[in-house]
Amino acid sequence: MMVPALVVMAAAAIAVRAPSLSPAVDIGVAAVGGVGAGVVLYLATRAFVFVVRGWHAFREQALAMYARQAGVPKAIAVLLAAGVIASGEELFWRGFVQPRLGEALGARPAGAAVAWLVFVAANLASRNLAIVAGAVVGGAAWTGLALWTHGVLASLLCHGVWTALMLAFPVLRAPAGGAPA
Repeated sequence: MMVPALVVMAAAAIAVRAPSLSPAVDIGVAAVGGVGAGVVLYLATRAFVFVVRGWHAFREQALAMYARQAGVPKAIAVLLAAGVIASGEELFWRGFVQPRLGEALGARPAGAAVAWLVFVAANLASRNLAIVAGAVVGGAAWTGLALWTHGVLASLLCHGVWTALMLAFPVLRAPAGGAPA
């Protein structure tokens, strides 16, 4: 259900006004910054999950996220998650909502903060600790990148790289036999 919803949200954002890529920062710098931030965010996620690995509820809910891709070839799962879901979120939240709130509030940082809070609140509906943690920390990173560049390129690349790495190299694995360790 997420894929069609995010495609519609991204299309609506583009239809209203195409998001800028990186008007405040050289596009090459924004691209490298976004990719680098995605790798750093993935490594930080691995470290966080290592530290909280004994938290049963978090572990179960994170494993449930990985279980959703069962039966889907990894390349397709990565393409859908990194290419469609991450892109849809970035185009809508950082490419549409964040700049509009900045304009409405008369200050980009205020708009960014409110957009981030609303993004986190929207993810609370998942009732999944792993998703909420991703929204809080990842959302802050993506919001900051969009604020820095005044565009969506760095946040889009960061989110896409992080998502692709999360699926290609899972931070948690269910033990053989399916029961969590």
